[in-house]
Amino acid sequence: MSEMINNREYRQKVLKELIMELHDGKPFEEVKAKFEKIFSGVAATEISEMEQALIMEGMPVTEVQRLCDVHAAIFKGTIEEIHKPNDPKDIPGHPVNTFFNENRAIEKVLDKIRVEVENFKRNDSNENALSLVTLINELWDIDKHYLRKENLIFPYLEKYGITAPPKVMWGVDDEIRGLIKESKRMLVNYEGNKDEVVAKIDEMMTKVDEMIFKEENILFPMTVDTFTEDEWVNIMEESDEIGFCLVEPIAKWVPERVNVEKAEKEDIQKGYVKFDTGILSIKELSTILNTLPFDITFIDKDDVVKYFSQGKERIFARTKAVIGRTVQNCHPPASVHIVNKMLSDFKEGRKDHEDFWINMGKMYVYIRYFAVRDENGEYLGTLEVTQNIKPIKELEGEKRILN
Repeated sequence: MSEMINNREYRQKVLKELIMELHDGKPFEEVKAKFEKIFSGVAATEISEMEQALIMEGMPVTEVQRLCDVHAAIFKGTIEEIHKPNDPKDIPGHPVNTFFNENRAIEKVLDKIRVEVENFKRNDSNENALSLVTLINELWDIDKHYLRKENLIFPYLEKYGITAPPKVMWGVDDEIRGLIKESKRMLVNYEGNKDEVVAKIDEMMTKVDEMIFKEENILFPMTVDTFTEDEWVNIMEESDEIGFCLVEPIAKWVPERVNVEKAEKEDIQKGYVKFDTGILSIKELSTILNTLPFDITFIDKDDVVKYFSQGKERIFARTKAVIGRTVQNCHPPASVHIVNKMLSDFKEGRKDHEDFWINMGKMYVYIRYFAVRDENGEYLGTLEVTQNIKPIKELEGEKRILN
């Protein structure tokens, strides 16, 4: 039996069988006992391969997502931590170190929330409700943590063919975002339903705790085993654009082989682009696109992100890691079917554009999608144009150029 247990292929098969037993409704404790009897430990990469295999065999991402918390609980006491020399989580300023430090800060906020929840359970006064709202607002900074993970970590995993864990984890990230918003809404509009409010906040905190465990025991060990040093440097350099959660990096990570004193890169923007209506240098063209009072993103006919502008007030986070990534992998799993339907309409010629508008805090965001076609009507790709039109909606009267 021990020879079989040491066979990686066999272990993977048994892991999948255990998850399928959960899927089919077998009691949690029965499956957990079976797992603990057979395995003494399992590597984080095997959990990733298991999820990947389930999805490749046809199990919906949403179903794997539903099982995610269950199998994480089973694996929680058995995942082997592999301590390597110079573990990135212990290197000041390394992106993994920053993610870990953010998780410690998140846990401190959760501890404060737990204290305030107990106060609220004893006395559901407006003052105690407001204290909880203040802490939940602080916890919302977790959105930056998840955005960096989704826009910087996930694209590199996908380039290595690791697609299942990012899809599952992104879906859970969105669940957590929704629980934070709903907890705040229930407190702001408190109607005396104390037990419901406490249950919602408890669910939120449990999900956040479980995500921290999954990141630190499954996701980050997998990335450390997979990513190159250059890729980590790129992730670090692009993290500033999204921002950090509760704490800043404690230092700037400088790989030993990187010369921080190197001269600035030679300017290569010397070419020109000839249009039917004029000629622009590459520098002029790039600057013009970044000066436009709206954001633009272009995907080609194969749904691959090819370009995005970098205006001063970008509405939605974009990092260079999305270049070369399919647009479907840039959206949460729950909304991919909407993206595919719109692109299908564009490709088949049923539509030429699609518009959406949403309230986002102090902004009123107008999002437009245009099918890009050549002179023969052939579909070349889709252009996304995003603009905060609230200042435009507020215009009144006239302002002539002489004014």
